[in-house]
Amino acid sequence: MSISTDTDHRPGGGAPPAGGGDPLRVLVAHNRYQVRGGEDAAVARDLAAMERAGCAVEAVFLDNEAIDSAPARLRAALAATHAPDGIARVMAAARRFRPDVVHVHNFFPLLSPGIHAAARAAGHATVQTLHNYRLVCANAFLMRDGAPCERCVTGSPYQAVRFACYRGSRIGSLAVARMIDHHRRAGTWRRDVDRFVALTPFARERFVAAGVPAAKIRIRPNGLADPGPPPDGPRRGLLFVGRLSPEKGVLVLADAAASAGMRVTAIGEGPLAGALAGHPDLDLVGARSPAEVQAAMGRAAALVVPSLWYEGLPMVVAEAYAAGTPVVASRIGALADLVADGATGLLAAPGDAGDLARALARIAADPASAAAMGRAARTVYEREWREDVTTRALLDIYRDAVAARSADASLASTGS
Repeated sequence: MSISTDTDHRPGGGAPPAGGGDPLRVLVAHNRYQVRGGEDAAVARDLAAMERAGCAVEAVFLDNEAIDSAPARLRAALAATHAPDGIARVMAAARRFRPDVVHVHNFFPLLSPGIHAAARAAGHATVQTLHNYRLVCANAFLMRDGAPCERCVTGSPYQAVRFACYRGSRIGSLAVARMIDHHRRAGTWRRDVDRFVALTPFARERFVAAGVPAAKIRIRPNGLADPGPPPDGPRRGLLFVGRLSPEKGVLVLADAAASAGMRVTAIGEGPLAGALAGHPDLDLVGARSPAEVQAAMGRAAALVVPSLWYEGLPMVVAEAYAAGTPVVASRIGALADLVADGATGLLAAPGDAGDLARALARIAADPASAAAMGRAARTVYEREWREDVTTRALLDIYRDAVAARSADASLASTGS
C-alpha cells in the first residue's frame, strides 16, 4: 500500500518566539483523516499559530486516501504496530530539518507510536497530543453500543476483539488491540514520550488510569482565534451544531425540544438526517460555512450539546464561548469540565430528555440569566481558549519537553 506524504515547510520569522530565547524548531507529524475533521483543523491552527509566534515549523502529513476499501483498512490496521514506512518518512524530514521537538498528533494507522522511539534515538524531544483515546481503545472513543465503555482503560485491550470495536471487524480489532498491547508492554508511553498534551482534565484522568505517567501530562485545549466582541442585542432560539448521529444525542434533543415546546436550529449532516427530517421542533438546515456558523452562534440564546459519549474537546463549545453564548450540555466526560453549571451554561443528565427539556426551558424563561452566563462564557474563552493563550501554553510544553530530554540525556551520559 502506498503512503502519501506531504511536507509543509514553514521557516518561521516575524514575531520573536514567545518567552524569549532562540526560535524553537518543531517538526509536526500527523496522519490526516479521509474525512477532514476537528483534529485536522486543530493541527492546521497550531501550525499557523506557531509560525506567527516565531517558531521554525515543518509538518509531515500522511494521508489515508489509499485506504479506500475493507481489505485496505485491514492491511493498514495490521501494519499499525510498527508502520516502518511512515516512521522512515518522518525521520527523513527530521534529519534534514533538525528539530528541537517532534510533535505527533494522530499516529494511526500509517505512523504508529514507534515514531517516538525513533525520534528520541535521534536526540529529539517528543510530544504526543491526546486528541482521542487510541492509546487505550481500539475505536478511539471509549464508546460501545451507543454508551461510554472503559473496559480497556485498565483491562486488556483484547476485549475489543470480543465486541469487534474497530469498524465492526474482529480481525481489525485484533490488529489494533495488538498495537495498543505492544506499546503498553514495551513501555513506549513511559519511556519514549517526553510530554503528553491532554485537552481536558477529564481526558488526563482517563489516561492516568490507563498507566500514562501523570507527571508527563499537561492540559492544554486547542486554541481558537478571537472572532471579535460578541454582538449586541437580544438573543433568540436554540442552536445545535454537529454531526446528526446517535452518539451526539440528537434524538434526545428532538424529544426534549418537543417536551419543552421549543424549536431548535440544527446545523450539520449525518446518518440521522433522514429520520429527523420534518420533525416539528427541529429546523434542519444542513452544513453551513464557518462564517455562517459563527453568525448563528452570535444570534442564539444558547448552544445545545446533548452528547451521549465522551467528547474529546468539541470546538463548538469554544466557538459558543467566544460568541458570548452559554452552552446547555450533557453532564458527561469532558463536557462536565467545560461547562460550569449555572455559570457558563447548564448541565443535564445524559440521555434524559426530560432533564434536558427543563434546562432548555430555563434558558427561554430567563433571558437575563442566559445573557449573564454568556458574558461569563466569553470571559472563560479569553482566559483559556484564545489562540495567543493556548500558543504560549504549547510553547511552554515544548520547552518543558526539551529540558526533560536534555536531563535524561545527561543522566544517560553519566551512567546514573
